Amino acid sequence: MTARLISDHDLQLLRRYDKRDPEQRAKLLADAGPLYVAALLSVLKNVTKDETVQYVLALLDDMLETDSSSAALFHQLDTLPGVSDGGVGGGGGGAPGEQVAPTPDPYSILLRLLQRNDWFTDEKAALILAAVLDARPDKADLGKALAEGAGPRDLVARTVAAFLEWTLGQLRHPSHNTRGLPTAMHCLAVLLREVPVRAMFCRSPGAMQLLIPLVGMPSPGVQLNIQLLYETVVCVWELSFYRPAVDTLAVESVVAGLVDVVRLAQKEKLVRASLLALKNLLGQGDHPALEFAVVEKGLHKVVATRLEQNWDDEDVPYLLEWMQDHLEAGALALTSLERYRKEVMSGHLRKSPLHDSEAFWLENAQHLVDNNSALLRALLRVLEVSRDPVTLAVACKDLSQFVTYYPHGRGIVSELKGKEFAMRLMVHPDAEVQREALVCVQRLLLSRDKVDFMAQAS
Repeated sequence: MTARLISDHDLQLLRRYDKRDPEQRAKLLADAGPLYVAALLSVLKNVTKDETVQYVLALLDDMLETDSSSAALFHQLDTLPGVSDGGVGGGGGGAPGEQVAPTPDPYSILLRLLQRNDWFTDEKAALILAAVLDARPDKADLGKALAEGAGPRDLVARTVAAFLEWTLGQLRHPSHNTRGLPTAMHCLAVLLREVPVRAMFCRSPGAMQLLIPLVGMPSPGVQLNIQLLYETVVCVWELSFYRPAVDTLAVESVVAGLVDVVRLAQKEKLVRASLLALKNLLGQGDHPALEFAVVEKGLHKVVATRLEQNWDDEDVPYLLEWMQDHLEAGALALTSLERYRKEVMSGHLRKSPLHDSEAFWLENAQHLVDNNSALLRALLRVLEVSRDPVTLAVACKDLSQFVTYYPHGRGIVSELKGKEFAMRLMVHPDAEVQREALVCVQRLLLSRDKVDFMAQAS
């Protein structure tokens, strides 16, 4: 084992630790844990041979797998004997006259190992680094360092930033076709336990877009990676505590994915994590797309069905009951129609799943003609007076939906001069307004069968 690069003291400790069974190893760590960790780190620092590096990383990973509290030993290296001007002695108790080596820095050593073109080394180093960062006793200092602008000079802040960038790089381009994503997502879930890291993640360009597509059950025929999905949902749950992240997470695709996991997942930890994430998202403010996604995906029925099951995890029935009470108490009391009426009356329409929902228009198109077509008249008023391109495009789409799903819609709209408003917008300078106006006029002039035939022919 490249002994010339390893001190006799470290080599002796390494062999002593390696030759013991789990119980004996635990006793060695209890008696002199920091000493053994320092010796193993020194080997990683001084040796570059792949077999040796992998061997030592496997020992450290096994140490943490056996007892996660062992990660605290990495932060006790300054308790070793042999303090000198050069640092804390990593070899503690060296022979008289022997030069005392500085305490090995686990952060720089493990970060360096992440750059090797060897997945075994990358993965072990990443898992160990995540555990070591999570076990540090001074976590509050990270937020302070970042707030004071000390990030580039602060060792921990620099390490966290570099490690976060590594995880994002793995999410973009995994180094391993099956292990890359799950390992990176696990490390990200560990990092996001800290509020400052949530802020760093949200500020990273494209970071949220890497996470969102992974939320939800896989498509038919695609094998479910339970651990990857679990770590992904945990990341969403952690980010749901951070208000700036909620505006990005509170979209139909994320919430729909979480509801699907609650509905279909067999693993209780998946159901629990998804319910926790939904609980936070539902309590973080008024997001129409979020509320609509919950209604559209039938969360009420999902919760009622899941409550009939027996659960070993006592948190799951508690969360299901909370969700049921929350829904019944009216936290989502606004129905889809009421939300739509409120939006139309405001005169400002915005894109959301509601405007595209076949279920919504099948159920509610008839209500636009209630009270002497009050809601339809309000929609046509928006078409007539609004100057906002987004509002006009959405209003044209809504009018198209109305005449599609209400049997006598074309005649009523024509009587109220809606066709004239739509035809004017066919020459609007905004391309999307033109497109939606054209579709609207087609639906006003042609029967639904002819419109569908034209769409298929094109």
